[in-house]
Amino acid sequence: MKVSLNWLKEYVDLEGIPTGEIVERLTMSGLEVEEVIDQNELYKNFVVGYVEKKEKHPNADRLSVCTVNDGKETLQVICGAPNVEAGQKVVFAPIGAVIPKGQFKLSKAKIRGVESFGMICAEDELEMSDDHTGIMVLDDKLNEGTPITEALGLNDVIIEIAITPNRPDALSHLGVARDLAALFNRELKVPEIKFVESEEDVNKLASIEIEDTENCPRYSARVVTGVTIKESPEWLKKKLISIGLRPINNVVDITNFVMYECGQPLHAFDLDRLSGNEIIVKSTKGKTKFTTLDSKERELEPGTLMICDAEKEVAVAGVMGGENSEISDDTKNVLIESAYFNPSSIRKTAKYLQLSTDSSYRFERGTDPNNTLWAAERTAQLIAELGDGKIAKGFIDVYPNRIKEKKLILRVSRVNKLLGFEVSKDDNINILQKLGMTVQEKSDDDLEVTVPTFRPDIEREVDLIEEIARIKGYDNIPSIPKISITLESKKDETSFTDKIRETANALGLYEMINNPLQPEDEALLTGSPIRLANPQSMDMAYLRTSLIPGALSAVARNLNRGEKNLSLFEIGNVFYFNEGKSNITSFDDYTEKQKLIVLLTGKKVDREWYAAVELYDFFDLKGIINSLISKISLDNFLNDSYYAVGKSIYEYYFTKSFKDAEIGIGGKVKKDVLKKFDIDQDVYCFEFDVDALKQIPEPVKTFVEPVKFPKVIRDFAFIFDKNVSSESVIKFIRKKGSGLLKSVRIFDLFESKDLGTDKKSMAFQLEFYDEKRTLTEEEVEKDFEKLIKLVSKEFDAQLRGN
Repeated sequence: MKVSLNWLKEYVDLEGIPTGEIVERLTMSGLEVEEVIDQNELYKNFVVGYVEKKEKHPNADRLSVCTVNDGKETLQVICGAPNVEAGQKVVFAPIGAVIPKGQFKLSKAKIRGVESFGMICAEDELEMSDDHTGIMVLDDKLNEGTPITEALGLNDVIIEIAITPNRPDALSHLGVARDLAALFNRELKVPEIKFVESEEDVNKLASIEIEDTENCPRYSARVVTGVTIKESPEWLKKKLISIGLRPINNVVDITNFVMYECGQPLHAFDLDRLSGNEIIVKSTKGKTKFTTLDSKERELEPGTLMICDAEKEVAVAGVMGGENSEISDDTKNVLIESAYFNPSSIRKTAKYLQLSTDSSYRFERGTDPNNTLWAAERTAQLIAELGDGKIAKGFIDVYPNRIKEKKLILRVSRVNKLLGFEVSKDDNINILQKLGMTVQEKSDDDLEVTVPTFRPDIEREVDLIEEIARIKGYDNIPSIPKISITLESKKDETSFTDKIRETANALGLYEMINNPLQPEDEALLTGSPIRLANPQSMDMAYLRTSLIPGALSAVARNLNRGEKNLSLFEIGNVFYFNEGKSNITSFDDYTEKQKLIVLLTGKKVDREWYAAVELYDFFDLKGIINSLISKISLDNFLNDSYYAVGKSIYEYYFTKSFKDAEIGIGGKVKKDVLKKFDIDQDVYCFEFDVDALKQIPEPVKTFVEPVKFPKVIRDFAFIFDKNVSSESVIKFIRKKGSGLLKSVRIFDLFESKDLGTDKKSMAFQLEFYDEKRTLTEEEVEKDFEKLIKLVSKEFDAQLRGN
């Protein structure tokens, strides 16, 4: 945003402060100055010229050969403007002058065979406005040769500031002046509103009704009658031109002036063109077409906030007025609109229409809801003064639910602790009051601060401390000469997951990264999900409770693109309610955990001349999981349990446990689950709790001497009840075996109707040896036979092969 230094000086005394210091202090306080334009330098060498003669160019129909007197000599200048005429006073740039637009230096030129010794300038070339319809024609009373800076009063410094979205209060000269008053400890001078009202009651001239109070919480209005529409006075035009606005007429110029003065966008309606002299603020029900001030017909979507009269729409609220109610030369009675609109509504409308205006820019960021009436009265005052109008008695102010100022407690001790240097209580109070806040002392340490509604960014005590810091100066925060650090080894929080990634990649798995936000139907597959308070869309309304739905979505997308053979993994966080909780009021109501998923689908081996097609199956999943675990937890032994009965999303599955705690589960995904994702091939996946994996201690690698004496291997198979787990059998065998039994593992498991109802077969391999001698056949057989009898009795199992 451009601000005029001369304009700022009307609201705060900056006498004796160099421009450079003003710029530096503004930037360091958060209002970053992007550019400083000193008009004395910008328009150096530009003078008032007098066009003595105009002739047609001999070689070009649209060019003229002009004779221009610059106060010193008469020069020949080629000009292409259609409005150039003999006898005019113009802005003349001689050879050597630098044109502001494009920053190019003029030199003698030959245009279509005729020499030109300078340039007659248009407003856009001088960066005074966007107008390029013709050259800028000056007052006849000006003397040729007079510097333009003197003739037009261009002795200002224009400062362009990058206003961050959280500082809508700084989108005005009063807002910037308020910060300068605090920075330099000066008084802010707010214009005094003083006018005489006529006898006409405003309520008899106009009425206001708000139907959509959510998107228009407040609408204030003033009426000025008997207005004469005419050109604005020079002081007003100069102010607008200095910040890049084009003067139009006194009423429109005043609304723009007040907006740039206090930050409140305004709109002036021709009251006589409002049907029923009535304003109704409401949102459109269906698609509507409306012609705006720029004479463009625009299609409005349903829900667009509109300003209407008794019969029709007259303005797109907060964005642009309508052609059917604009101020014209015949306007006599003016209704001044000064409203507060919901920022979200204006942002949505401006984006849909692809129409950004000075008004929408401010409304989108949030204007001051409690400043609308002041702005309306300031505008009415100026229209009455500059348009010879009369201000109707009273005002209209529809404000059903007042937006109140926030009250915060500021602790002086907290300020000093957080900033690292001492700021006295009086300094705290003075800074906050200079910034427009009301401060009351509650105790020696506590200050109650009332935050005005033009500062929506201040919500907490720390925000107040930040205000004090930026005004006091970040340079005052003491630097620390040295920082002491310990040299002991630091724990790398990502080393464990990095190791998982490296191992998974080495096993041929590709990493995927999925969105933790899911639609409701996917999130419900694996638990009771947490709903976002304000989701961007229903497709991202819930936090995932498992990595499985996201992984299946990734599979579906790949299948749609022809990629059917996939081996994938993902490490990501899941979220779920704690027991007995169904909504979140604190961090104790939910848990966040890190999970690892491995997924296989499609062909393990494609058809080759030397090999047949092999599809991924349950055993491939188990093999990869075992390989992954062996690399992560070294020789730690995890117990496996196998289940033929389906659970949740699995048709059959297995689990891995460490010290009776389940750390992972996986298997073949059910067909009906795959159908929800339009997947028509088998999918196998396994999900680990990474946090539980981290708890498994990594044993130190030690050398184990190879066994010197022969091992004896025995195996047996039993028919068990279906509910008997391999883990329980292995535990029993180890417990009952002698010291010669060193290892037990399951190597076969299957189910068949031939075995009987609810029966299954499990085969185990037993390994016997002694570190000091060779075992005899008799002692191994004795122990082996004993175990057969004990297993048969304990589990009511039948030895196969008998």
